[in-house]
Amino acid sequence: MDWKLFADLAETAGGREVSVDVEPDATVGDALDALLSAYPELEDRVLDESGSLRDHINVLRNGENVHNAAGLETTLEAGDELALFPPVSGG
Repeated sequence: MDWKLFADLAETAGGREVSVDVEPDATVGDALDALLSAYPELEDRVLDESGSLRDHINVLRNGENVHNAAGLETTLEAGDELALFPPVSGG
């Protein structure tokens, strides 16, 4: 499964696009676990003290925020594109 990372998340992982291995019936949460396992330096930036996704981190599947679907339990399909966004500010 391919992830697109943005801003400091990409810098921390050493690239804007990274791939992780997940099972065919995986969820977005499974893919996030695989990402954090492969790039543990992202964990503090993405997860809070209780291990939950930080409120300000956005996870997109095919351009749609997973919070508008089943959250991290959203089932993945072949060819899905995942993206991880930290908060963005500026003007």
